[in-house]
Amino acid sequence: MNVEELKKKLIAAARVHPPDDRVPYAFEQRVTALLAGRGEANRWVFLTRGLWRAAISCVAVAVICGAVAFFTPATRDTGNDLSQDFENTLLASVDQGEATP
Repeated sequence: MNVEELKKKLIAAARVHPPDDRVPYAFEQRVTALLAGRGEANRWVFLTRGLWRAAISCVAVAVICGAVAFFTPATRDTGNDLSQDFENTLLASVDQGEATP
């Protein structure tokens, strides 16, 4: 948005309405000074802030998961091998197909 155009619109709207006694002295000068002092918003700033917040939360989750893994006592091996169970499950249909004549 063009700041000069906004300034002209605000001044035109202020001229339409008469000043009120409740408005503080030199209020319009303070508002226009704030508008003039503000620069254009940099779009990369919002992306950078979001990425830093995401990185911080990812580090926090990693630290919590690492602490849980480190402080959780190890369970004894019950003799079940997950890789063998997985292979038997996948090959069960192949084994059944070969058994029928």
